[in-house]
Amino acid sequence: MFSAYFRDGPEYKRRKVTPFSPSQVTWSELYTVVPRRLFLKNTLKGLSYVARDVSLAYLLYQLAWQISPFVSFLQSNCHISPLAVLFMKTSLWLCYWHCQGILLTSWWCLAHEASHGTLSSHQWVNDSVGFLLHTFLLVPYFAWKSSHHSHHQATVSVERDENYVPPTRSQFRLPPSNLARVADYREALEESPIYTFLRIITMQILGLHSYLFFNCKGSPRYPPGTNHFDPNSVLFKPHEKNGIIASDVGLSAMCSLLYIWTKYVGFLNFIRLYMIPFMLVNHWIVMLTYLQHTDPTIPYYREKEWSWIRGAISTVDRPLLGWIGRVFFHNVSHNHISHHLFSSIPFYNQPEATECIKAVLKDDYNYDSTNSFRALYRSFVECEFIEDDGDIVFYKNREGKAARVLATGVNQK
Repeated sequence: MFSAYFRDGPEYKRRKVTPFSPSQVTWSELYTVVPRRLFLKNTLKGLSYVARDVSLAYLLYQLAWQISPFVSFLQSNCHISPLAVLFMKTSLWLCYWHCQGILLTSWWCLAHEASHGTLSSHQWVNDSVGFLLHTFLLVPYFAWKSSHHSHHQATVSVERDENYVPPTRSQFRLPPSNLARVADYREALEESPIYTFLRIITMQILGLHSYLFFNCKGSPRYPPGTNHFDPNSVLFKPHEKNGIIASDVGLSAMCSLLYIWTKYVGFLNFIRLYMIPFMLVNHWIVMLTYLQHTDPTIPYYREKEWSWIRGAISTVDRPLLGWIGRVFFHNVSHNHISHHLFSSIPFYNQPEATECIKAVLKDDYNYDSTNSFRALYRSFVECEFIEDDGDIVFYKNREGKAARVLATGVNQK
């Protein structure tokens, strides 16, 4: 049973051995099978999810303040050994960090839904909620909304996608594939397991804000210094400038509030109550977005073969955290393909939309039941680079090999 956590899912194995042909599915085929009622927004229902997740996070925050008094009470009245006290206190804080990290990630996911206008039919409601939730998590709502919408418009386009754009062979200064030797790949790409693990941890903790501040893992077409905080950044259109400024003002206000609160409660409580859950939010967001768009069996397209439909379905649905991911991550991983096709459908209707499109997509529907932590490691070590040429390309690993090949007859270098 335990070994299942370290095995690839059958869906992944099937894709890996199935030569790839680009999808011929059309928009009309997909659109006609999805009932119109699924597109309807219910403001009361959307805000009820917000109220639930905010209330639960606040309740958990209040309970966290009782950890030390509770443990002290037990120590004084039950004569528990110091080792047992330490174990109990550590366990309670670990429980708080894990649960609060999940709940605050739910805030992030709800703000993501707000950016697509699915919490309410009123855009001012969506933007107000999204702005408040993202600002609390130190994310520039309107700036991220802009680049995220650009990502939806150009998913897995080598030239135009916004994030997780693969590096190419030439960026690693590798010789051409017909001349490269095993030693060349080892010199450029090989690293120890410990170093790989440390890089994964770094990406999970710092990845989101590295992207926001420095465009790390973003599109290489942008100049150095590109970030999500400059209203004049090439990321944004001129009419979005006021929103970017509003995001910056909101973040400044939030940082000021955190500073005042920290002076009041103490630095240790700032770390325990806010900073560690905040870091876990970054972990979950980086993990789920990375796995949605980085997989050895999913193609990237260049302009000649890319289409919006092909880009939208070139992502992966994953059961990240099982029912917890469904309830608190609001289907963002479970139904990501449907979300890319129909981002205006509220998240609570996406499971039904997914069932509708599966019947049309058939083998073009990408699902992976692989344990998500196993999938994270697998993608991290196998998705190294793509070739500089070719209209349909797959990631290659540290030996210069792709996990999947194109079907016979597909016109490709």
